Amino acid sequence: MIEEKELINIKDLIYKVRGEQVILDSDLAILYECVNGTKDINKAVKRNLDKFPKDFYFQLTEDEYNHLILNNYKYIHKSSRFQNGTLNKSENKRGYNLKYLPYVFTEQGVAMLSSVLRTDVAVKISVNIMRAFVEMRKVINEYHYLSKRIISIENEIIETNNKLIIHDNKFNELFKHFNSKESFKQKLFYNGQIYDAYSLIIDIIKKASKEIIIIDNYIDKTILDILSRINDNINILIITKANSNLKQLDITKFNKQYNKLLTVKYSNKFHDRFIIIDDNVLYHIGSSIKDLGNKCFGINVIEDKRHLDVIKEII
Repeated sequence: MIEEKELINIKDLIYKVRGEQVILDSDLAILYECVNGTKDINKAVKRNLDKFPKDFYFQLTEDEYNHLILNNYKYIHKSSRFQNGTLNKSENKRGYNLKYLPYVFTEQGVAMLSSVLRTDVAVKISVNIMRAFVEMRKVINEYHYLSKRIISIENEIIETNNKLIIHDNKFNELFKHFNSKESFKQKLFYNGQIYDAYSLIIDIIKKASKEIIIIDNYIDKTILDILSRINDNINILIITKANSNLKQLDITKFNKQYNKLLTVKYSNKFHDRFIIIDDNVLYHIGSSIKDLGNKCFGINVIEDKRHLDVIKEII
């Protein structure tokens, strides 16, 4: 018995049941060297029932007992033979005695039990058990602290990730706004920015789904090169001066080759350059399309629909 007991780490015999740290009566029988196993413990408790309230000891339910067996009870095979002093016929396939559900003792119950048991080792072992309970409390407290800290860190990480996602979305929208030539309200081009200027004009024209109106007194075949890139079946109206460089022959060849619906109207009523997309969006162009990028100029979206109505009346 002594050799077996020396191999047992008392902390391994402490379990948490119903929120309490407890030791099985069969393990206490081994530790206290009870000759008759748990019978000696049961007799001691019955003789002193007033000293063992419900928070000092209680009997396990079958589910609780099975939980200890299946999960973490390492020494039950050793202590089961001391449950009633002899091996019971109801012992199951694992070798565990199931005739009587065991009792467990809390820390206070263990201390009280050592005072009522009449064995030579009860007091000495009780001291070691108390120390084991204290160590287990420290471990549990540290575990709870670490668990709370881990949960706190996880929550902080989740919160940080959510913030980063929000910031990433905002940055993406911002970059999308800066990179999108369609979302501008006004754009200024400097001398030499020929490619950027033509690129923006092309993007504006490509936005049309049904109609494009271009007003430019100094237009030439450059506009035809641009219009050749748009989709078919879009009505195109060019308004320019009669003496512009755009010839009817060029328009006929253009419509035939590209299957476009381009017409030209000659007028001297306009001084500035405009582009109207789908009878809805009005752009003011500060330079003739054939001279884009040669000098500093701007392109603006005119949002006041009244101006669009005035332009349409003049047309």
